[in-house]
Amino acid sequence: MKKVILASAIALFGMVSAQESETPGFVKGDTFITGAVGFTNSTQGEVKNNTFTIAPSVGYFVSPNIAVGVRAGYTNMNETDKTTSITVENESDTFAVGAFGRYYYTPASRFSIFGELNANYGNQKFTNTVGGVSTDAKFNAFDVNIAPGVNYFISKNFALEATWGVLGYSSFKQDVAGAESQDNFNIGLDLNDLSLGLVYKF
Repeated sequence: MKKVILASAIALFGMVSAQESETPGFVKGDTFITGAVGFTNSTQGEVKNNTFTIAPSVGYFVSPNIAVGVRAGYTNMNETDKTTSITVENESDTFAVGAFGRYYYTPASRFSIFGELNANYGNQKFTNTVGGVSTDAKFNAFDVNIAPGVNYFISKNFALEATWGVLGYSSFKQDVAGAESQDNFNIGLDLNDLSLGLVYKF
């Protein structure tokens, strides 16, 4: 399923006071906001899943072609399974922080291509409840990714953004003594890795 990113810039727009640039595109000194705000609800038979995500990002152009930034995120997932006589519930809360760098080709024009390198750290609390009895587990995660993207300005300050595919490494480990990490390398270029978003520049 495609991941459609709804920019947190929309929610933050009313909080930002800034003058519009004269022309579309990015120049040195520009700051931009993007990110994800979303809620999904799915039902398959007796299994129901609700997921809420908020993940704003802020970037700054330190040179005509290079932008650096930070991001943070929170995701809550709740799943209920009633396929048997005993109800099973799974809930997780995930917090993440990260940093990224981008190199833009023709950033001062309406259309540009960029490559992004990002590194992220997160921790997750997972609760499994079976028949009213709960057990908790905590996990730590780290990942590094490289992804290409495109940017197209639809007005002086708003742009559409798309990224797809990933070349990355991730490590996932339970937060207990002696636990072994699960390490993965990933290369993906299919449409399931497509992310669409909106960027606000000020």
